[in-house]
Amino acid sequence: MRRIVVVGASAAGLAAAETLRREGHDGTLTLVGDEPLAPYDRPPLSKHLLAGEWEPERLALRTPDDLAGLDLDLRLGVAATGLRLTDGTVRLADGSTVPYDGLIVATGVRPRRLPGQGGHVLRSLDDAVRLRDRLTPGRRLVVVGAGFLGAEAAAVAWRLGCEVTLLEPAPVPLAHAVGTEVGEMLTRAHLERGVDLRCGVTVTEVTGSGVRLADGELVDADEVLIAVGSQPNTDWLDDSGLTVGDGVVCDEYCEAARNVYAAGDVARWYNPLFGRSMRIEHRTNAAEQGMAAARNLLSPDGRKPFAPVPYFWSDQYDMKIQAYGFLRGHDEVAIVDGDLTERRFVAAYRTGDRVTGALAVGMPPRAIRQWRQAIASGMNWLEAVGGQVAGAGQAVN
Repeated sequence: MRRIVVVGASAAGLAAAETLRREGHDGTLTLVGDEPLAPYDRPPLSKHLLAGEWEPERLALRTPDDLAGLDLDLRLGVAATGLRLTDGTVRLADGSTVPYDGLIVATGVRPRRLPGQGGHVLRSLDDAVRLRDRLTPGRRLVVVGAGFLGAEAAAVAWRLGCEVTLLEPAPVPLAHAVGTEVGEMLTRAHLERGVDLRCGVTVTEVTGSGVRLADGELVDADEVLIAVGSQPNTDWLDDSGLTVGDGVVCDEYCEAARNVYAAGDVARWYNPLFGRSMRIEHRTNAAEQGMAAARNLLSPDGRKPFAPVPYFWSDQYDMKIQAYGFLRGHDEVAIVDGDLTERRFVAAYRTGDRVTGALAVGMPPRAIRQWRQAIASGMNWLEAVGGQVAGAGQAVN
């Protein structure tokens, strides 16, 4: 395997490229990125950069010398437009083709948009800088979508002195992931600060002066941020022969086809720890999966299943939120440490008869670390949680 191509120059793609070199690949290594910038970190876009605390240069994942040391055939500012499995080539937007013996797809996701006139999204550095420049005191910002991205941006805009309206179709923010009671706690955090949070509403279009709701109401705004989720960047794989379904479909090794692997936000792989296919849009997973895909590509006879306990974090107002596991589709939530009303707690999540997730707010890292091990070992729910729920006195559903 002398020629390896990594398509996608963000966290997952960079982690894959570095691992390939570290694990001994000394042949041609091409890294393709659709943005003209060297790999940079995305989580700070909705936090430190949007708040004006960081300048763009601080987001760089590696220095120019670090990248030079990888001896890359670096193709930045040019998107991949096609893949031919039959002859092992990737087609680029500049008309060139890149041959490969091994391929890692790490093309990430793009924001979903709404019908109508414009509105901001928040995925790239340019997106964040453009919105940051508009968030001056007194400006009216409407955020459509109260997921992690929308809530973080709303919290930053509030700190900057903007008048913030946060619109969410679900009954409470993040109900599908964190549960109703934790979602209600997040609701109170917004309302106490004067954010106009409206749940159970649907936005049908972005207008020149705000957004229109399904009932016809026009919500006025100077700026609109659309944070209604994302879709995997798989269009370039149409007719490639790869199986695509809400991401590049992979097995437990992150393999999508012979010598073709996927990693990061675009990868939908079978996680044997949870016994299900999943696609995770979190920074830690991107880096870990990029490394796993690279190792499995180089060592076909020694491959290892990629079976992580996913981790994510979020900063909202004065709350530090951390979570391990797979929270979606849970059957029960229990407060196992701290107090929900004080916004200092650990919540454990049950799916079936086992612990599958844990979320902490305002707690030290050690308070949730033990729950990572419980999730990784597939610990029985009653064994892990029973006595602790009685101590906390809060089995919330």
